[in-house]
Amino acid sequence: MGRARWLKALAAAVAVLGLFAAASASGITLRAGNLVASGNGGFAPTALPRDHDAPIKLFGHGRVHTVDGTRPSPLVHAVVELDKHGHAETRGLETCKKSKLIATTTKQARAACPGAIVGTGYGTAVIELPEQRPIETSSALTIFNAPKKDGNLTGIGHAYLKYPVPTTYLVEAELEKVHHGRYGYRVEVDFPKIANGYGSPVSGRIKIDKKWTYKGMRLSVANARCADGRLQARIELTFEDGTFLQGSAFKRCTILR
Repeated sequence: MGRARWLKALAAAVAVLGLFAAASASGITLRAGNLVASGNGGFAPTALPRDHDAPIKLFGHGRVHTVDGTRPSPLVHAVVELDKHGHAETRGLETCKKSKLIATTTKQARAACPGAIVGTGYGTAVIELPEQRPIETSSALTIFNAPKKDGNLTGIGHAYLKYPVPTTYLVEAELEKVHHGRYGYRVEVDFPKIANGYGSPVSGRIKIDKKWTYKGMRLSVANARCADGRLQARIELTFEDGTFLQGSAFKRCTILR
């Protein structure tokens, strides 16, 4: 059985900026020159067992902006490493293939794979076409459980923007196991261009709270334990203009007695 703490939060993130929000289990702000990225989020319950995983709900929000108020450089690549004290559960959970989501609205995508939805949220982008003023546009975000790839768990993030032309954005995330000190899992995500590069994701929020029954067992997508009083994540963000941001965040937890 594959183990992947917060995989589904990452799959959501790939839609726009939820990725940063998910990694930022406690508040974090990163800055390089004119560019600032911030995020906050958490999980519930925060009181967890020490030696075995228990179901949790994940939630978070993130934002990218500039000090001078101009449109931020588009986010093009992200790497997130996640705490080893947890796992994602997908036994008995429906999967959704990318082919079912191509050229779909949010309503159509959710209708195509309702049993594979593991998280939802909302994202906003700023689009600045040549010789036009910047326009803010938004989309609901949907995270789908996808078929495994080379034995790894995967997810698909879906967003649909109506401006400047109706466009579906799909981003796939694959989780690999690593041995990097505190971190046990790693995801790399390449973000699609929005409006041919004239758009920048500027904010996003996500919630992961999928639970279902399989063979008489009540299961949860996200599960974690409190081994030493905290859960932690590390993130790297690369923007189109070459700006690079990195940092780590943690959220305290209480060990159940």
